[in-house]
Amino acid sequence: MFTNVRDQLRETLAEIGEAGLLKPERVISTPQSSHVRVGQAEVLNFCANNYLGLADHPKVVEAAKQALDRWGFGMASVRFICGTQEVHKELEGRLSEFLGMEDTVLYSSCFDANGGVFETLLDAQDAVISDALNHASIIDGIRLSKARRYRYANRDMAELEARLKESADARRRLIVTDGVFSMDGYLAPLREICDLADRYDAMVMVDDSHAVGFVGPTGRGTPELHGVTDRVDIITGTLGKALGGASGGYVAARKEICDLLRQRSRPYLFSNSLAPVIASASLTILDLLETSSDAREQLRANTQRFRTRMTEAGFDVLPGDHPIAPVMIGDAAQASAMAERLLDLGIYVIGFSYPVVPHGAARIRVQLSAAHSAADVDRAVDAFIQARQA
Repeated sequence: MFTNVRDQLRETLAEIGEAGLLKPERVISTPQSSHVRVGQAEVLNFCANNYLGLADHPKVVEAAKQALDRWGFGMASVRFICGTQEVHKELEGRLSEFLGMEDTVLYSSCFDANGGVFETLLDAQDAVISDALNHASIIDGIRLSKARRYRYANRDMAELEARLKESADARRRLIVTDGVFSMDGYLAPLREICDLADRYDAMVMVDDSHAVGFVGPTGRGTPELHGVTDRVDIITGTLGKALGGASGGYVAARKEICDLLRQRSRPYLFSNSLAPVIASASLTILDLLETSSDAREQLRANTQRFRTRMTEAGFDVLPGDHPIAPVMIGDAAQASAMAERLLDLGIYVIGFSYPVVPHGAARIRVQLSAAHSAADVDRAVDAFIQARQA
């Protein structure tokens, strides 16, 4: 049987390659950082979600080493059987306090967190209204539920209001949006979303994976930035980006929501507990965030420097002030080729194309980090200029 399937799969892979859409995995032989080794070359890394430079921070690494000795390597169990340690409950409490929410439930990833919310809270009597550019994990999570599904154009409040009117007969309605849309660096208009939710008696859920740690005055994410923390019902996020870059996710929400997730959320009930070493090191990361703003300030300076210099050099960079800075290329093959030229010049970036972004909207998504120096940023801009001329 597999002989026929193999030929079909090879045809599909050939089609992907001919369209210039293959996504190769380059092997890094160093810890994740602003400077990494790819193959034999030392390169500047501008494609990791290591926003605050904590992936190899000495205090985080040391905390992880100590956690291994105290808590062991893994739980070999799910939470409700024998997979809950004190460190898991401590981290849930700290995250709740940090995010300004009533309770928090840890998951093995934010993909699982988003996959576990909708089916638990919503059924055929209910409706979920989703931004068209929401993350794939939200889309997949919605598909797992029996709720009626509505979609509105990215950040289009008129369409959101129309969907709310269309779903007026639903028992429960949940508006869900990314806090930051990862391919564009655009922020959701959370104040306007919350205003509509109040008007039409809907709940609000925000996936803030690309914001928590560095967006907002104290790094508590887009709800803090927009002043609506007390009006958001559910925040999902990850420990795998700004908060250390390892793995793990969470749902921070109203207490009753978290209580129900612990009883019925399938990714929570049937997946192993978050590794205790990650839970413990994450507590150190929260300490760092709450005692110093240096990394956030450095990240903002690097972001402004890169965006300003690239715009002055004539590149089409999507507007904004988020450290995701998409350099628009258009053609998928050209984006891939430019990324290869940049790697030869010592700048590690990735070209994004369909199906990750729409046809004709290929781009190189540059991601700034607090670990970059001003000289690193300038070197990246100079390499872009040189690669464009090649």
